[in-house]
Amino acid sequence: MTHPLLDLAPLSAAHFAAIEDRVARLLDTRQDVVITQGEALLPLEGCIRGAARPGTTALNVITGPYGQTFGDWLRDCGATVVDLAVPFHTAVTAAQVEEAFAAHPEIDFVSLVHAEAATGNTNPVAEIGEVVRAHGALFMLDAVASVAAEPLLPDAWGVDLCVIGAQKAMGGPAGVSAVSVSERAWERIAANPEAPRRSYLSLLDWKQRWIDGGRKALLHAPAQLEMLALEACLERIESEGLDALMARHATAAAATRAGAVALGGGLEPYVYEAGDAAPVATTLRAPRGVDAAELVARSLAADPVLPLVTGGGALAKEMIRVNHYGPDATRGVVHASLAALGAAMGEAGLAVDLEGARRAVTQAWQA
Repeated sequence: MTHPLLDLAPLSAAHFAAIEDRVARLLDTRQDVVITQGEALLPLEGCIRGAARPGTTALNVITGPYGQTFGDWLRDCGATVVDLAVPFHTAVTAAQVEEAFAAHPEIDFVSLVHAEAATGNTNPVAEIGEVVRAHGALFMLDAVASVAAEPLLPDAWGVDLCVIGAQKAMGGPAGVSAVSVSERAWERIAANPEAPRRSYLSLLDWKQRWIDGGRKALLHAPAQLEMLALEACLERIESEGLDALMARHATAAAATRAGAVALGGGLEPYVYEAGDAAPVATTLRAPRGVDAAELVARSLAADPVLPLVTGGGALAKEMIRVNHYGPDATRGVVHASLAALGAAMGEAGLAVDLEGARRAVTQAWQA
C-alpha cells in the first residue's frame, strides 16, 4: 500500500536548486545559498570551522547561549577569541563593537546572533555590519530566529556568512537549514588548510562539487520530507508576503509585552527596552519569589499546546518565554498565553488584572 509521506520519488538536483533559489529570494541576496541537511547548528559549526584557524582573532559577541557555543567552537579551531558579552536583558551596540576593534585591531572574524529567541533580545545588525566592514573582518550571523520575523538583508549589511533555520518564524521544519556565503567567505575558507573537507561539516565540498559544477549533481541524497516542507513554508511566506509576516510578528511581540505589563502581579518584560526585544519571542521575568518553571507548568496544565516555555539552564527559575513565531504569531495565541499565565498567577495568590491584559493585547493589535 502506498503512503504519500513514505513513497516519495528522489528529489532531483534541479528541484533542490530551485528551493535554494527561493531561499535566496527570501534573503534578497546574490550570494551563493547552500541548503544544509540538518538543524542550523550544522552550518553554524561549518562556518566557524571553515573560516577560523590558528592565527585567527575572532570577536565573539555574546547576548545569549548561542554566542557562548560559538566561542567554544572558535577556541577549538585554535582562534584567539575576544568575547564581547552584554547582559542578556539588553542588546549589543555598534559602539561596543567599535571599541572592541579599537582594543584589538587584529580582529579578522566576527560572530553575532541576530535575535536570541532564548533570551528575547535582538541586535542592530545593520549598524554593526558597518563597523565590521570598515575594519575588513569577515562577518558571520546567526539569523535562525530573526529570518521572517524582522528585516534581514545580508548583502546590504555586509554579512559574509548568514545562517538561517526554518523552524521558528518561517513556520517550517527543524531538520533543514541554509547559509548564504559571500565571495570573501569562500576565499577565506578555500585558503584555510584546517577547513573541513570531505566532511558533513564542509561548506567547501558544496562549493566545489555542487555550485562550481553548475548544481547538476548533489553531494548525497537529500531528505525529501524536510526539503518539501521547506518548499511549502517558502510558498506560504510568498503567499502571505514577507512584509505582512514580519508585521504580524512585530504586532504579536508588542501585544505580548503590553499584555504582560497590564496583567501585573509582578510579571515584567525580561528585556528592559522594547527596542531591544526580538519580535520572534517575548521573554518575561517571573514575579519575585515565584518559580518560573512551576508557573509555566501550571499554565500548560490548563492548555498543553500553548507556546510557553521556561528559560534554559540557570534562567529556568526566573524566565518565562512566550513563543509567538510562525503560526503562533496571532492575537488568539497571545490572548490565550497571557490568560493561562494570569490564571496560574492567580492560583499562586498573586493579584492580576486579566481584563486589563486582554484590553492591552487588543489595543496593541488594533494599533
